[in-house]
Amino acid sequence: MVTKEGSIGKIFIDRAFAPLLIILVGVSAYGLGRLNNIRSNAEPVTINTPSEVGPATAGPTSTSTKEGKVVASKNGSKYHLSTCPGAGQIKEENKIWFESAAAAVAAGYTSAANCPGLK
Repeated sequence: MVTKEGSIGKIFIDRAFAPLLIILVGVSAYGLGRLNNIRSNAEPVTINTPSEVGPATAGPTSTSTKEGKVVASKNGSKYHLSTCPGAGQIKEENKIWFESAAAAVAAGYTSAANCPGLK
């Protein structure tokens, strides 16, 4: 039987493609596994939130000192713990600090429903 020109190359590619593909995938997976192992031995990344760093020093303070544990807005009706995400959304010039939740309630504020620890 006479073969056409170029068909020997096609037969070789057809028969060799699958084994070469399997070897390539295996080598790639091994390399990615080694790369992951190198990264897992690295020191973990830590993120310091403003509550861990300390109180912000920028901006003017309101009528009370920043040593208070509860903060409210001059324009709002809710109070937050100083570590609460809602406390960070209040502009510095609008913050009113209280020493306790009872002091904030006495001033007419109610607790924020989304602040953990105030339930």
